[in-house]
Parts: sequence; C-alpha cells; structure tokens
Amino acid sequence: METLTFKRGVHPPHGKYLTEKKPIEDLQPKDLLVFPMSQHIGAPAECLVKKGDRVLVGQKIGQASGFISANIHSSVSGTVKDVKPVLTAGGTKSLAVIVENDGQYEEIEFTKPKNYNEMSKEEIAEIIKEAGVVGMGGACFPTNVKLIPPPDKNIDSIVINGAECEPYLTCDHRLMLEETEKIVEGLKIILHMHPQAKGYIGIEDNKPDAIQAMEKAVKDIPNISVKALKTKYPQGAEKQLIYAITNREVPSGKLPADAGCIVQNITTLHEIYQAVVLGRPSMTRVVTITGEAVNDPKNLRVRNGMSFKELVEACGGFKEDPIKVISGGPMMGMAISSLDVPVMKGSSGILCLTSKQAVLPQESSCIRCGRCVQACPMFLIPSALDSVGRRKDYEAFEEGNGLDCIECGSCTFVCPAKRHLIQSIRTSKRTVLANKRKK
Repeated sequence: METLTFKRGVHPPHGKYLTEKKPIEDLQPKDLLVFPMSQHIGAPAECLVKKGDRVLVGQKIGQASGFISANIHSSVSGTVKDVKPVLTAGGTKSLAVIVENDGQYEEIEFTKPKNYNEMSKEEIAEIIKEAGVVGMGGACFPTNVKLIPPPDKNIDSIVINGAECEPYLTCDHRLMLEETEKIVEGLKIILHMHPQAKGYIGIEDNKPDAIQAMEKAVKDIPNISVKALKTKYPQGAEKQLIYAITNREVPSGKLPADAGCIVQNITTLHEIYQAVVLGRPSMTRVVTITGEAVNDPKNLRVRNGMSFKELVEACGGFKEDPIKVISGGPMMGMAISSLDVPVMKGSSGILCLTSKQAVLPQESSCIRCGRCVQACPMFLIPSALDSVGRRKDYEAFEEGNGLDCIECGSCTFVCPAKRHLIQSIRTSKRTVLANKRKK
C-alpha cells in the first residue's frame, strides 16, 4: 500500500507498544471533580453556578463568553463545594468549579436532536456549540467555529487526523478500533454540512489494524476514503496532514480553510457523534496513561474533572518514581510538577518517564550543524529563531517567520547540542503575539 507523507520531520521512538493492545477501560471518579472554565483556545467560559448549588450530569456550568470560547458541563451529579482558581496541567491557573460527587450520576433530561440529515449546517453547528465540543487532539479550538468557515472559503476536503503521531499515545488508535461506526458517523455529519466535500481519514502505517477497521467501515461510502500515512512525526499536524493527503500547501499566515480543507481529530468526530446523534455534551474522554514508570499502562475512559492522580492509581501507581511526568506526549506535551490537576477536554495522555528515558542534559552552544533546519516541517531556521529570540529581537523573529512555528519540537529532538530550541521559540511567539494584542 502506498503511504503518503510530508517533507522533512523526524522519527522518534514511538513507545506505543505499552498500550496499543490495551482495550479502553471505564473508570469512575472518586469524591471531588474540578472543572476549569478555560479548557479551550479563546475566552474562558463564564461560571454559571455558585458554592452550595447542586448540579447534574450534563448540566452546563460554564457559558461560552465569546465567539472563540466553549461551554463547560458537569460530568457528575453533586454539590458545588467551591469556585476558585486552580492550577491546570498547562501550568496556568483558571477559575474552576469544584464539585463533590454524590455517586448518583443523576442526569439532566437530554433532548435527542432530530435526524441530522434534516438539519441545516447552522443547526448542527449550534448543537455542537451547545455541547462544548472542541478539538480533542490538543489544540482545543471550538469545533463549531471551525466547521463553518467564512462563506468565501470553498471547502472540498474534510481531512481526519487518525495519525496519532505523538509517541506513546494510543487513545485515538483504540477509539478507531472500538468505536469505529461512531467515528464514521461523526464524519458523515460533517460531510452533510459540506455536501461538495470528500472525507479523507489519514492513519499512520504503524496502525495496520486501525487502517483495516476504518477501510471496512467506509467501503460502501463513496465520498469517504482511508489514506495510509508514513509513520513520521509530526504527521498529524494540520498543514503537514493536508500536504500529505491533498498535496496542497497552506500559505504562511493562512488557515486550512484557505486551502479548501477542514481538519478534525478522531476523538473530535466521536464527540460530534455524541452531541448530534445522542444529544449529549462533551463530558468524557479516553486518556492514555503510559510510560515505563507506570505499573500497568492503560487506556482509560474517564469523566472530565477527574484528578490525574486517580488515573495513575487506577494503573497500579508507579513501579519507580518518575523523573518526569508529562501531560500529553513527549514531543508537544507539558511537564507537570503535580498529579493534582484535572482531566480536561484536551487531556490525551499522562506520560511517566524513568531516569533512563528522560535524561536532562545541559545545553551547549550551537554547533551550526543545520540538523534543526533539515528536520523542521515548516521550513524554518530554528537555530536562528532561537538566537534572535534570546536577544529579544522580536522584529527579526517575525521576519524569520517565527510565528509559523507549529511547536512540534522536532528541532529540539535532533539537536546534538541539546539546545532548548522549542522552549525558546515558544516564549518568543507568546511575547510577539502579546505585543500585537496591545497595539
């Protein structure tokens, strides 16, 4: 089978053997759940409850406060114990609703929508918005906004990211095997919204069972096809995935819609199905708990708001103290200092690394080898962006197209001098964008 790919990139050890054969297990929460009002790109949700209120499963407790924002729903029934700022896995603080679980799981009365084939795309987008669905691959961009681009954009390709190129993570892989029909139905909903488009499901060739399962599920659907992708990082990044599947390039500073594409993640399709077919908001997700420091790595379906600590305990805890714990995968995830942080919509994994896996060497001076340039999938010069960023020359940083960096970490991975390239570039990007907002 022909495998498609993009230019450049790297080949980190994938580490998926720990959980790729582990079926999804359901895990129920303990006493307290924490629901941050900021689980998405854009404005934080506005809190709708106060201390002492009783909430039900599926009740909206956070209202989207802007065009780019998302609703937040309780995943349990119980009493609001507090509303206060909490630390999240991203290292920032967010106002959060803390709910004491009563163990009853009493639900609101969910209204099952009418057949989506009888709805307009605006009606479908409104249901998805109400359900609080965001991109579940990590970016957490509100899905309803992405599904209705400006009218001048001619969308002819719906590209589905089943690559799961981030090492160690297997939650999307397991969903493709175990919830195949729901994922396909989620894609059919998007294609109903964009009837002139075709659907493409891109899956890396290190998941042959997922390719086979998805091909079987879509064999009688003429406007959906499965594309086998070369196993390479960052194959699942939007612009790289679009190039691999459609051979189109998204111009600098532009969005996938400018290339006629909408890109969605596998888990996002599952949430679209839940919202549009079943009328249920985004309240759960599958999380991969993995790494050599974990006793029994697993894929767990958990309720939003649960503590990372509960998930690790459900995997038998640590067989040795991890030297580093990462929320997400090793390439783009964030190192965390405590397991007392909540599962949010974008929580794809908890990676616990031993001292043998996560050596933390000191960085040295750049040796001008050019390996970061050869690896960069965005055709940037990471060493130069790092240099001007450290000098706080943000004008030169912009001139070097630093804002085009997708923060994949390929440059840091290949650097023999162990330069903290992606950390430096990420900091410069944040500073430049903050300065632009002030103008």
